[in-house]
Amino acid sequence: MLAAGVIAALIASMPAALAEQAATASSKACTGTIYLTFDTGSQSQAEYIAQTLRRHHIKATFFMANEKTINGDYTLDPSWAPFWKSLVADGHAFGSHTFDHVYAKRDLPDGKIEVKPQFGANGGKLQAWTPQQYCDELNRVDQRFQSLTGIHIDHFWRTPGGHLTPRTLAAGEACGYKHVAWAEAGFSGDELQSDKWPNQMLLERSLKNLKDGDIVMAHLGIWSRKDPWAPAVLEPLISGLEKKGFCFATLRDHPAYKGNLKGPVAAPKVGKGA
Repeated sequence: MLAAGVIAALIASMPAALAEQAATASSKACTGTIYLTFDTGSQSQAEYIAQTLRRHHIKATFFMANEKTINGDYTLDPSWAPFWKSLVADGHAFGSHTFDHVYAKRDLPDGKIEVKPQFGANGGKLQAWTPQQYCDELNRVDQRFQSLTGIHIDHFWRTPGGHLTPRTLAAGEACGYKHVAWAEAGFSGDELQSDKWPNQMLLERSLKNLKDGDIVMAHLGIWSRKDPWAPAVLEPLISGLEKKGFCFATLRDHPAYKGNLKGPVAAPKVGKGA
């Protein structure tokens, strides 16, 4: 049996009709599916990640916030429109990561949510938001992405830092989004300190522990990591998983998220919840 990487190379050199047939045949041989997801960040590795996925004919899911980049702009500024449009053309999926990268702190007794945006006019300030305000924040990503690319995002969202409260979860679902976390083995470790968690260690851990159905989380660049994760890990991780027989897909095809919600909608009023 040919390794998945070899099959992908053969498919790439075939005429379109034959390539489609070969892709269908090779997908039946998958021993499992891995779901790669990427959150916005410094964007220092954004182009490399996009090119690597393109080279392997892999579709992933991107969770977007309007974060400051190494270029001095922000990830959802018009200057990034060509990048996002290229990912749309490649067939990737897209979700909300809250527009201002808003950390959910706790549910308040009065029915509101204590949050702390990282960016925007209230960056670094504790705020008390209603569930409707939280929904509006999720939808800001969709509105900006549509203005940049002409399409809506998908019906997924991911809370920054993995900080989720019962009320933020309810607010997201009430306005048409299902929350997406990641598998324990899917934590890439790209935001950990390089000296304590070298890339080779992170690669070996992922190859050893990832299993069918796991969601992997990484970033398009992390400010604090001295030895970037993606250039050292992403290519060998993909190749290693392909050799094990794994295929890759977006969350549009994940059993837990496929067809559950219909995407961004106006939010009804959300009760106090927990």
